[in-house]
Amino acid sequence: MVPVHKKSARDLLDFYVEAGADALVGEEPVDRFATEDAPLTARSTPVTARAEPAARAPSPIAPPAPDEASMAAREAAKRATSLDELRAVLDRFEGCALKATATQLVFADGNPQARLMFVGEAPGRDEDIEGLPFVGRSGKLLDRMLAAIGLDRTSVYIANIVPWRPPGNRTPTPQESQICLPFISRQIELADPDILVCLGGPSAQTLLGIKDGITKTRGRWFSFDTGKREIRAMPTFHPAFLLRSPLQKRFAWRDFLAIKKALG
Repeated sequence: MVPVHKKSARDLLDFYVEAGADALVGEEPVDRFATEDAPLTARSTPVTARAEPAARAPSPIAPPAPDEASMAAREAAKRATSLDELRAVLDRFEGCALKATATQLVFADGNPQARLMFVGEAPGRDEDIEGLPFVGRSGKLLDRMLAAIGLDRTSVYIANIVPWRPPGNRTPTPQESQICLPFISRQIELADPDILVCLGGPSAQTLLGIKDGITKTRGRWFSFDTGKREIRAMPTFHPAFLLRSPLQKRFAWRDFLAIKKALG
């Protein structure tokens, strides 16, 4: 039998992992943006002694302002003529601060030639480790939902608005989403699906320009301009939300049946 205090400690660690706190940090805070050395004290440096200047670590390069980053993203996305080129462009892009804290780029998974494309919000911990979208608990649920309508990852294409994991699995800020919007828009244009499914409210609001929450918009058909043509788009619940609110799965099932019908 596991002692109570050990079980509580394990439960606490499990909670931290689920919340996204999975990186070890030091016990003392470090100001990474400090540009001046701390003043020397009389105790550490005698008056008669001449202290040598301390070596100063190079200051990290701050990302550009959001407006500049958005403009740079639009220009960079336009130059990509294929999905492989777009991925390479994202690998070089330095305009989003999330890149500095993420393990790696999470670009896409599935079949880019598929008629159906899913776009979520941002990668989580498991996605950040594996470099693929929707591979954690919510990804397994998405796989089961696809299987229920006769599909799998070979027959769909999956991506996210933001291709880098936000620290602690937090929701991307509106600025971060807007900076990354030109890339996901170009990704949709290059993949050219027949149907776009927005997983969760942030994805639907960013891509479809709607202000209502996901509860009001899920299951409704919208029009999305890929840059080449108008296609049908539907918001539905994010699998992570369904894990927290299993009673809502019945509505997601209706949405998936409608998607299956639309695919013919």
